[in-house]
Amino acid sequence: MSLLRIRKPKTRKGKKILMAREPQLIESARTMLFVDGRKCGGNVKQCMKDLNQLKKPLVKVLNRKNDITPFDDPSSLEFLTMKNDAALFVFGSTSKKRPDNIVLGRLFENEVLDMFELGIKRYQAISEFKNDKIGACVKPCLVFNGPQWAQTEELRRLRNLFIDTFHREKVESIRLQGVEHVMSFTVTDDMNILLRSYKILLKKSGQKTPRIELEEIGPSADFAIRRTKIASEDLYKQARKQPKQLKEGKKKNISTDALGNKKGRVHMGKQLTGSIQTRRVKALRKTPEEKKENRQKKKVALKTAAAEALAASQ
Repeated sequence: MSLLRIRKPKTRKGKKILMAREPQLIESARTMLFVDGRKCGGNVKQCMKDLNQLKKPLVKVLNRKNDITPFDDPSSLEFLTMKNDAALFVFGSTSKKRPDNIVLGRLFENEVLDMFELGIKRYQAISEFKNDKIGACVKPCLVFNGPQWAQTEELRRLRNLFIDTFHREKVESIRLQGVEHVMSFTVTDDMNILLRSYKILLKKSGQKTPRIELEEIGPSADFAIRRTKIASEDLYKQARKQPKQLKEGKKKNISTDALGNKKGRVHMGKQLTGSIQTRRVKALRKTPEEKKENRQKKKVALKTAAAEALAASQ
């Protein structure tokens, strides 16, 4: 008997769940799974709690401790993410060899695509900032400081992973008051990641555009990059591939400038302006002086033509 047999759903609810897990033309926002390791506490637990608060409601939390080593054997973690229908995960653990350890990762086709191990060197939780916080389900504005983000492939993938982590539903437009939260990621010279979180305050400026101030609301953390596991270039390209139905075909005579403005070129046929009837328009009618001048020009032309004909006959 084959162990890889396909189990068909027996109920309508089960069929609906399996259809929701199939690839979609337009994927919904990704859910993040929070998993505790064999030992998890202190800054690791607080960091996972704050990430859970920033990511809500697209989260699933497993409170039971799991003896998992993601970099040695990720199969257990892949099973948990597939079971909970999550494409992102955060695994927290602490040990003597790697204290205050957090693993961020994402999956593609139920297998780990990218995975980064970050060590917490300093952490300040959201609860330690005694000020007003932002509302729930707010989409943050992400800022990546430093040229190092584009220098190595690992940092480029890590930047892309941060964007996937805090990405929510796509929106067509946004108002100025809707931009409330900024998250800043900075790479230092010793390859540490500095995470800062700010609330945007709109102050009166006496002009149409308000004056903007930033107030730190947490979390504030310093991470050290320990271990990384990134997918090959071919697999990464396959994961980013878009279906043909969503690709926009090239439109003729339409271009887009650097600011995103569309410019079109219109081709028109030959304009026969001489045959257009314009005399009926009152504004374009000739004045009596212009009519008299035209009659004189015609008389001169006739006299000249007659003189030329007489000279030719002699």
